[in-house]
Amino acid sequence: MTAHALRIAVSALFALLVAAPVAAPAQTLADVARASNAKKKEQPKPGKVYTNDNLRQDITPSNPSAAAPATPDAAATPAPAEAAPAPDAAAASGDSGQRDEKYWRGRMTAARDGLERANSFAAALQSQINALTTEFVNRDDPAQRSGIEQRRTKAVAELERVQREVESAKKGIAAVEDEARKSGVPAGWLR
Repeated sequence: MTAHALRIAVSALFALLVAAPVAAPAQTLADVARASNAKKKEQPKPGKVYTNDNLRQDITPSNPSAAAPATPDAAATPAPAEAAPAPDAAAASGDSGQRDEKYWRGRMTAARDGLERANSFAAALQSQINALTTEFVNRDDPAQRSGIEQRRTKAVAELERVQREVESAKKGIAAVEDEARKSGVPAGWLR
């Protein structure tokens, strides 16, 4: 190939590379926002969200003397029975025991959502740890490195806690499946 032909080929390639991004339609921030809002509208609305405050209103202690805490510290810390009532406690407290498909789907959805949130948070923490590690390696200043290492250590500790939460959520899903199986719930209700 001659030098002239080579220059023409390089010029054509350069022109193609320069013109390619111009030919592509530009997506503005407003377009992205509209698409995001449309996607949010298409998603089903979440059901009722239960918090610990909702649960504590419905709990009545079976032992009246246990209702009054012995120390001021005990009043601030909820008893383990208050945090998550046992499945049989609802039946013993006068619940009619009518657990329909909606109940089981809701329980399973809540358990899976909890697992998904914990997994997402663990992935975000791992990403943060990776970024802090890279930032630590690229810094020369000892004071900056010390601050980065402290933040990284906190993130690692939080990741360990979240990983325990993931394991707990997996066990919670297994417990709901086991309870449903023992109750004779059709498998389709848990999907």
